[in-house]
Amino acid sequence: MSVLTFKSPGLHRLQNPDSPELFRENFPYTKVGRINFDGEFTIPHPADPMFITDTTFRDGQQARPPYTVRQIATLYDYLHKLGGHSGLIRQSEFFLYSKKDQRAVEACLAKDYDFPQVTGWIRANKNDLELVRQMGLKETGMLTSVSDYHIYLKLKKDRQKAMDDYLELVEKALEWGIVPRCHFEDVTRADIMGFCVPFAIRLMELAKGSGLPVKIRLCDTMGFGVPYPGAALPRSVARIVNAFTQDAGVPSEWLEWHGHNDFHKVLTNAATAWLYGCSGANGTLLGFGERTGNAPLEALVMEYISLTGDDNAAMTETISEIGEYFERELGYRIPDNYPFVGRDFNATSAGIHVDGLIKNEEIYNIFDTEKILKRSVPIIITDKSGRAGVAYWINQHLALAGDDRIDKRHPIVGRITRAIEQTYEKGRTTHFSNAEMKALVKRYLPELFPTDFDHLKDIAHKLSARIIARLSARNEIRQMRTDQVQGLLDGFLEEFPFVQYIYLINTNGHLVSHAICHKEDVEKYKTFDEHTDFSAREWFTVPTRTGKLHVTDFFKSQFTGKLCLTVATPVDDEESEIQGVLGADIRFEELLRRHEMIIPASDDEDGEEEIL
Repeated sequence: MSVLTFKSPGLHRLQNPDSPELFRENFPYTKVGRINFDGEFTIPHPADPMFITDTTFRDGQQARPPYTVRQIATLYDYLHKLGGHSGLIRQSEFFLYSKKDQRAVEACLAKDYDFPQVTGWIRANKNDLELVRQMGLKETGMLTSVSDYHIYLKLKKDRQKAMDDYLELVEKALEWGIVPRCHFEDVTRADIMGFCVPFAIRLMELAKGSGLPVKIRLCDTMGFGVPYPGAALPRSVARIVNAFTQDAGVPSEWLEWHGHNDFHKVLTNAATAWLYGCSGANGTLLGFGERTGNAPLEALVMEYISLTGDDNAAMTETISEIGEYFERELGYRIPDNYPFVGRDFNATSAGIHVDGLIKNEEIYNIFDTEKILKRSVPIIITDKSGRAGVAYWINQHLALAGDDRIDKRHPIVGRITRAIEQTYEKGRTTHFSNAEMKALVKRYLPELFPTDFDHLKDIAHKLSARIIARLSARNEIRQMRTDQVQGLLDGFLEEFPFVQYIYLINTNGHLVSHAICHKEDVEKYKTFDEHTDFSAREWFTVPTRTGKLHVTDFFKSQFTGKLCLTVATPVDDEESEIQGVLGADIRFEELLRRHEMIIPASDDEDGEEEIL
């Protein structure tokens, strides 16, 4: 339980100048900002507890294409797995403005995790606060800008008017039982003692009167904060945190640091805030955030463990899973040297070769990356790597295991090694990049790589499966009634002409609907009727046995001569009991020509994939 011990507002009165204080000695604008020192030093007093808060779905979405509802729900699962299970990642904040924003909040609330808690973010007005109440959230951040750059130049107010408006909204939130988190925007260009501390003291008075916390987020909006001992306000992170905890009496647990990376100090500043009494450090997955980004959340996890020694607070291997998800599902290319998740983050080009790696990887590795991140140590290929190094690279980068692994004695490994050595004999001095190695290995060992046809098959599988899965969820299909199904399937076939034949089969293996095919193919399929028994077909037996969608291998249709595949999925009722199988024969070439018809959803009602 936090105890409020704030000073009397008489000791820190609001200063309300007629013109804004822009601290021109620090921020000359036409020159690089200055860091001033005044010789005053603050003694560290680390926050207890320390925790992490997340803004991936708020600030993080302002730097990339918006996530779909499904992607948000998945990333929220990762946050819970990474540090939410222990409470280390305590909260995650969300926009509330669009229907999609609200569906994302509902999807995450439905998971019923203790952590991260779902909180909102709003502008400082009552209409936005009403959204928080409607969504049933217990806490929300609210924008309360504190620098004169914002108050005088943007809001066209003075400090007194801004404070009064902010306090009015905070009072309303407390009246409605909502914990307000006031975002002190642009705090590193603000008058800390002349506005921020008096404002914080008033907030603590409201908290004491209401019995609810009033939290404060210290927003280093422009990245001007500095961690240096002896640095002066308003840029000193330590002095800012100390002013709020000591002068304004804000409990550490109610205080949070939110930084930006404009000057490459975002992680160091967050850690400094922890060390000087601010419990919360705010970040985003992979550091995504407007402009230069926020503190990378995965880096905050590592920093927390380094500072506390609490290895069990996070499931660090989840960091690798998150990186893989960003590349695989979100199409984001993570730089190879990006810490913790980049493909080569734990590799070195400083002469290491596979023999040294085998002897003792600790010589060059920051920690046991296999244990902590599930990431083996990659090798950098040079003329010193030899056959062992080439074989090691192939097996690692192509994820070959067991009998599939390539031995260094493989004749082709020798040819690749010689090709590498020849480039150095001609004067090369740089190491081989992963892209170069991949191209070289693909030239000599093409059988290890998927073909273009394999890639097209993968696309066909995903697209056809997505279509049929959506159709099988329709109520008309699930009720298995012939009178309702026939018209729906006719319309579906007309919308997706690459479907050659579509059918709904009951658990006895018989058609529920008549044969649904194109007009030109009706005569070819007339032998299929309600008496035809499909119960022995692979596309029927697999879904009914496993309860999962099944896609067959390619075949040449005996009816049309087209290259096809069959996709089939079980159809269940409200009790999840299988009632039948919905199947479709898909014309491969026509599907690929039309695959752009299926795109990721953005604001569709159910947050699934949208078929246009």
